[in-house]
Amino acid sequence: LSSNKHCSFHPYPHFSFVSQSSSSGNPSLHCSMSSSADFSDEDEYSLKSGSASPAPGDTLPWNLPRHERSKRKIQGGSVLDPAERAVLRIADERDRVQKKTFTKWINQHLVKVRKHINDLYEDLRDGHNLISLLEVLSGDTLPRERGRMRFHRLQNVQIALDYLKRRQVKLVNIRNDDITDGNPKLTLGLIWTIILHFQISEIHVTGESEDMTAKERLLLWSKQTTEGYVGVRCENFTTSWRDGRLFNALIHKYRPDLVDMSRVSTQTNRSNLEDAFCVAEQLGVARLLDPEDVDVQSPDEKSVITYVSTLYDAFPKVPDGVEGVSPNDVDIKWVEYQNMIKYLSQWIKHNVAIMSSRSFPNNPVELKALYTQYLQFKEHEIPQKENEKTKIKNLYKMLEMWIEFGRLQLPPGHHPNDVEKEWGKLIVAMLEREKSLRPEVERLEMLQQIANRVQRDCVNGEDKLALARTALQSDAKRLESGIQFLNEAEIAGYLLECENILRQQVVDIQILLDGKFPFADQLVQRVSKLRDDLLALRAECSSVYSKGRTLTTEQTKMMISGITQSLNSGFSQSINTNLTPALTPPASVQSYLGSGGDMVPGSLRHLKNMQIRKPLLKSSLADPSLTEEEVNMKFVQDLLNWVEEMQMELERSEWGSDMPSVKMNLDNHKNVHRVIEEFQMSLKEAKISEVSISCSCINFC
Repeated sequence: LSSNKHCSFHPYPHFSFVSQSSSSGNPSLHCSMSSSADFSDEDEYSLKSGSASPAPGDTLPWNLPRHERSKRKIQGGSVLDPAERAVLRIADERDRVQKKTFTKWINQHLVKVRKHINDLYEDLRDGHNLISLLEVLSGDTLPRERGRMRFHRLQNVQIALDYLKRRQVKLVNIRNDDITDGNPKLTLGLIWTIILHFQISEIHVTGESEDMTAKERLLLWSKQTTEGYVGVRCENFTTSWRDGRLFNALIHKYRPDLVDMSRVSTQTNRSNLEDAFCVAEQLGVARLLDPEDVDVQSPDEKSVITYVSTLYDAFPKVPDGVEGVSPNDVDIKWVEYQNMIKYLSQWIKHNVAIMSSRSFPNNPVELKALYTQYLQFKEHEIPQKENEKTKIKNLYKMLEMWIEFGRLQLPPGHHPNDVEKEWGKLIVAMLEREKSLRPEVERLEMLQQIANRVQRDCVNGEDKLALARTALQSDAKRLESGIQFLNEAEIAGYLLECENILRQQVVDIQILLDGKFPFADQLVQRVSKLRDDLLALRAECSSVYSKGRTLTTEQTKMMISGITQSLNSGFSQSINTNLTPALTPPASVQSYLGSGGDMVPGSLRHLKNMQIRKPLLKSSLADPSLTEEEVNMKFVQDLLNWVEEMQMELERSEWGSDMPSVKMNLDNHKNVHRVIEEFQMSLKEAKISEVSISCSCINFC
């Protein structure tokens, strides 16, 4: 033996039996043994490859020294007894399954870097595939030698072994030349060590203890997952898996839609295994095993562990520190999630339709109630539904891994993002509704305030007329008794106040009509009645006081003063208001009031179509049958009547709807203005009469 060559001894030597023909023609068994340190000329050995390994697939001890091989050889046969032969066959079968399983396991990782191995022992000898495997598993980048000499191969394998040692991976009796020379046992041992460290050691399960090995944790997970399945017992990683029921139970736990357990209980072992491996492939699990590898008296434990750990990696797991859903609760949580999505989506669509409506009531009370309802919806219902939306998002996160795994199928429109889009539509509809609703509420509140003011003014005006009527009745009785009346000035004040109230009501009523206030018609009728009552009372006053035979000096002064006051406050105000758009309502209101509330457009004529009566001069009233005092009285009464007539005509005047009509009305106002200026002459004449009347009264006294 070479002094610098590592030798590994095993309890059972490796025999390669080759059928040869003897000189007599009878076949005999030739037992050939090879060693990396010492080999004979008849051994099959490739110097070009630099390998002392046996043929591919040969996994029994092969590096026995020459004297050990000599002991095993006899002429035409072998020294192995039947028991030893059985042990060798079992070991060889186990190594064959491991080799196939480990090769597939490596390839499922090397495919990520577009590499592939065919023979586990041969394709890892140069160390390149071994380094690539470690890079894929760890995510690190390792150095490597690019040469093809044995030295470069040994160096690459040593890089891989050193990296494993740095990661605290225990390597027992594995050296770089063992892998470079293709030692089957040590190559399988190295890959199993890598599987334990990078895949199985990462397994964690509920109820595990700190002293549990990775194998024990995986077995505990298998037991917990398949608990409750009839006819399924998980006691080990060998015979418990032979009939395939455990594999099917594991898959059924996570994907009950893919496995029919009632069928599993009636099928053969091979059929169960085949079904399980096929379904697992659909779930992305590489087919590391075949049914014939497992359906044996004692399946290979390492191969089964490797495959089960791959299933563990493929199935959903709840991350640490995150609330998740166990396989047993998936269906319950899924129904809960769907119901929450359904009800919230229906609620959102229903309220989007409501918020999109712009059909608001014209009643202030109803509109105020509608706005209050909107505010309650915004301040109470929206926050509650926000919480429901958050619950839906959290529940989706818990179920997301099961959706990605394929256990759950997410229908269209059931993603939280879909709900968020509908929610956005609702918020926009709410903002638009509030944008339209709030000004409408403010508008109707303003109209309600105006309507309330009209109501108060009507009551106030009616009270003034009632007082004036009472005073008039008192004077009428005085007149019938031949006593001089005393309340005319007081009555004139009441009537003037009522006129001022009516002027403001005309403006307010027009605003209510333009705003389509629901009770505007009733208010118009009430204002119209107040106006009619005022005109009737005014005519009654004129009739009563025109019958008076004599006037006192004070009464005459009051009458003349009343004319002057009417000129200053009544006519001038009427003229100014008719020339001021902000204070004068359109002619429709005047027409409505003037026609008793019939609202007939054009029922009034323009001033140009009406005869403007000029005030009479005192000279026109000269009559030999009348005394001077009676002429003065008739003259003053006529002036008062003229003022009332002109005031009524000015109140009924229009603005016009186009340029010609506006121009025409402007001309009418100018004509009225000229007539009023002419009235000043009559007024001066009335003041002279006042002096005359005063003197007569003094002489009379």
